[in-house]
Amino acid sequence: MKLQKTIQNECKIRGNGLFGGKEAKVLFRPAPADTGITFIRTDVPEPVRIGAVAPNVAERSRRTTIRNGSVSIETVEHCLAAVNALEIDNMIIEVDGPELPAPDCSSAEYLKVLKRAGIIEQNLSRKEFVINKPVSLTSGEASIYALPYADDGLNITYDLDYGGHTGIGRQVFSCRITPEYFEKNLAPARTFLLESEAIQFQARGMGTHIGPRDLLVINSDGPIKNTYRYPNECVRHKIVDLIGDLMLVGRPLNGRIVAYKSGHSLNQLLARKLYDAAQQQERMQKFGTDAILDIRQISKILPHRYPFLLVDKVIEIEGDTRIKGIKNVTFNEQFFQGHYPGTPIMPGVLIVEAMAQISGLLFAQRLEHTGKLAVLLSMDKVKLRKSVVPGDQLILIAETVRLKKTMAQCRCTAMVGDILAAEAQIRFMLIDDD
Repeated sequence: MKLQKTIQNECKIRGNGLFGGKEAKVLFRPAPADTGITFIRTDVPEPVRIGAVAPNVAERSRRTTIRNGSVSIETVEHCLAAVNALEIDNMIIEVDGPELPAPDCSSAEYLKVLKRAGIIEQNLSRKEFVINKPVSLTSGEASIYALPYADDGLNITYDLDYGGHTGIGRQVFSCRITPEYFEKNLAPARTFLLESEAIQFQARGMGTHIGPRDLLVINSDGPIKNTYRYPNECVRHKIVDLIGDLMLVGRPLNGRIVAYKSGHSLNQLLARKLYDAAQQQERMQKFGTDAILDIRQISKILPHRYPFLLVDKVIEIEGDTRIKGIKNVTFNEQFFQGHYPGTPIMPGVLIVEAMAQISGLLFAQRLEHTGKLAVLLSMDKVKLRKSVVPGDQLILIAETVRLKKTMAQCRCTAMVGDILAAEAQIRFMLIDDD
């Protein structure tokens, strides 16, 4: 049994951020078991806590940022890579500044500081997530896969393909992540940019405080005013970024990750998928169900009752942007008595109603305590693609298209397995519930 770990003593690091260039001071503190990695932004009027988990990721270009409301902490990946590699499960990271420092533009200084603080075991076992079924994601030419693996721990293969650029070329690297391996072979690998990218970044006012001697700026001949620490330093740094992004799963991973041209956005999307799977697994272990909202909780939110409550449970919620629920269709449904005797088919209007109900549960996340109620206004682009029959499990998904003060719109789908059964765009009017 592997035990959870935290640091033994407080430690500090300071420096300028990579993108914004502002100075930041960081204090690392021990934390109790089962509390995870928590950042605290201390330079705002009221300190703001931000958990290092995938739902708190903010969309940024070429870096990983976490946020709570309007308060964010930029470029956390190099720090989280060291935390992940050192197998630290619980820690408080106080940040005085908008962006974490980027000493050396690598993960090496974070690793050194945390090792010096000492790492101690705690009295609870680690909550590892074992990848037991493949997850694949693609975006343009980039792709990333999470795969089951016979070996223990986290194994990574990264294929960096700059085939059209002679300064980098194509680099493929595979490794099993351990503290010792990370320290020797990965932590010193630095951030890199093509010369044309560096010019564009500085023209936009980012990274104006650093030059080619501070990170790898690469032209067709290789690094400008610098040298590689490894012949394949670029692909090694991509693995460092990936290790940092995977820390957002919220628990150590056991499996294999294979990436091709993947960057932070795709890494973060995979982390979110694995985070959701880990949360679902934990709910099953604790409560015997994978539901985020069960039928009792749904009944407290929706006004519908038998025989018109058409969502049995909710298994995924992403803020007020996306929700996934389940409707189990059985022969005991009242409508099958007349639709149709001998050929039972779920009425299409009820499938659309189920999609409207899951949408209502999505908007309830925003409308709770506001005194507003979502009332169906219109349905557009409604298409019924497949008959739904007894024994099917209807997977209901709603994604927010627009959410304003008096109106909400979402895109809805109903799936049976991987087959699209129905789709629609549904609009709601938000009215006072009295």
